[in-house]
Amino acid sequence: MTASIVIVGAGFSGAVIARELAEAGIATWVVDGRSHVAGNAHTERRDNGVMVHVYGPHIFHTGDERVWEYINRYGDMVPYNHRVKATSGGHVYSLPVNLHTINQFFDATMSPTEAAAFIAERGDASIDTPVSFEDQALKFVGRDLYEAFFKGYTQKQWGVSPTELPASILARLPVRFSYEDSYFNHPYQAIPRDGYTPIVEALLDHPLIEVTLNRVVTPADLAEAEHVFWSGPIDEYFAGEFGMLGYRTLDFVEEETTGDFQGCPVMNYCDVDVPYTRITEHKHFAPWESHEGTITYTEYSRLAEPGDIAYYPIRQVREKEQLLQYVEAAQKATGVTFMGRLGTYRYLDMDVTIKEALEIADEFLACRREVRQMPPFMVNPL
Repeated sequence: MTASIVIVGAGFSGAVIARELAEAGIATWVVDGRSHVAGNAHTERRDNGVMVHVYGPHIFHTGDERVWEYINRYGDMVPYNHRVKATSGGHVYSLPVNLHTINQFFDATMSPTEAAAFIAERGDASIDTPVSFEDQALKFVGRDLYEAFFKGYTQKQWGVSPTELPASILARLPVRFSYEDSYFNHPYQAIPRDGYTPIVEALLDHPLIEVTLNRVVTPADLAEAEHVFWSGPIDEYFAGEFGMLGYRTLDFVEEETTGDFQGCPVMNYCDVDVPYTRITEHKHFAPWESHEGTITYTEYSRLAEPGDIAYYPIRQVREKEQLLQYVEAAQKATGVTFMGRLGTYRYLDMDVTIKEALEIADEFLACRREVRQMPPFMVNPL
């Protein structure tokens, strides 16, 4: 350990904090167990020229001006409007469910007002306060759309019946009563021209930042550090004292072929009898490029086991009880701040990850000036 400030994890969280501290004249040591930087946002260009999102597609979208300006300092962000298709019952539809989806599904030509009234009538008015994911969907979109687009996909993604998932997973009405089929609503949507990994490499390219890859560290290894920023799993920091937190992981079946496989970047498969959740075709994430070849990922979701890459925190009742214990333990710890998706056991989009990392760096610098203790969390994971 060559610097007294240690950052565990060379993804966006760690790289942003390292850069902000370096700009303030503070040296850091960034250490990561993987052979590359950028974490799950890591990108690679394959031999056929296609840029691949190695751990699944990452679309940058934000409404935060500071975050948008920040990422543009380190990479050439090309405007990209993400659109998703879904196969259900032998037909292809647009997602999110929008006016075109509704008219196509019900073989109708409704106006926005007519469609809104039609869907409201099909909602289950007997459900007053939705408790489960299924309750929430039935209340707001009715059984037909729920079973066509949400039930099977959700069951495959989470490995349990939607009746066992909390309503909060489907917090808002997943329907648009217009023909707008952009997947995200944020004003800034883009993908970096050269992939995400060069952006993180640029963030870490500073004489006050030392990066070590292919090295796994434990809290005991960092006992002499002045402060540790931990973006690894919070349960691993405490050696699984309260049991390991649950995650869903993804298995990717990668195939290289020629031509255009599916004509879109993402095709969801909503029928429960189809074992995979979606197929992504990576060259469509860079529509400004042209390739004769193509690379697809077929995604299968399952419960993460030891050694697997954690993608989605489960956060059901058992996990929330464990998380509370870990948060209480973290509040008693000193010299450590937990951050990022794994450190706070929350699913985070990239823009939120960057925003929170900037705020953590701001707070750390303020604590140094004011000679006060850095908190273990900037955002309460509970």
